[in-house]
Amino acid sequence: MGNRLSKIVTRTGDAGTTGLGDGSRVAKDSLRIETMGEVDELNSTLGLLLTEELPEAIREALTGIQHDLFDLGGELCIPGMSIISEAHITRLEDLVEQFNEDLSPLKDFILPGGTRAAAFAHLSRTVARRAERHIVHLANNENVSEFARKYLNRISDLMFVLGRALNKAGGSPDVLWVHGKNRGAAG
Repeated sequence: MGNRLSKIVTRTGDAGTTGLGDGSRVAKDSLRIETMGEVDELNSTLGLLLTEELPEAIREALTGIQHDLFDLGGELCIPGMSIISEAHITRLEDLVEQFNEDLSPLKDFILPGGTRAAAFAHLSRTVARRAERHIVHLANNENVSEFARKYLNRISDLMFVLGRALNKAGGSPDVLWVHGKNRGAAG
């Protein structure tokens, strides 16, 4: 693989198509390419979160997820390929349980925010949800592994919990939603 990325400007996509891993070419605005882009954006938001000061266990979990997301992008790049497995999903479920264990039970909805790291985690959660919607749409039209969809769903669950865990680690309470807070305040 050493020489595969030595030439970055290839001009092969100048006509609005891009190559898939199986050698076929598709339009750059195809649903498959859009879905791959959503997964790439999710990976980038995790990279942004990783620039923050984080507890080592969270840093390790996020780095592992980044590698998985790159594998998921590879899976999406080759129609019919399956890389993400039930073991990947189980690992995320275990992480959700691990990081949720020390958090107080929720009695109210929370707003994204608190510490900067928690806000980045919530941003990643929303991007994961969007990527999940795209993969569901793709699966309605093409063959996509059910594990890929489930994996993105579990990432959003984990990012919600990590947002809360990062607020706790940063000494900031969760930002609670107050029902009707601004009703009647408009004038």
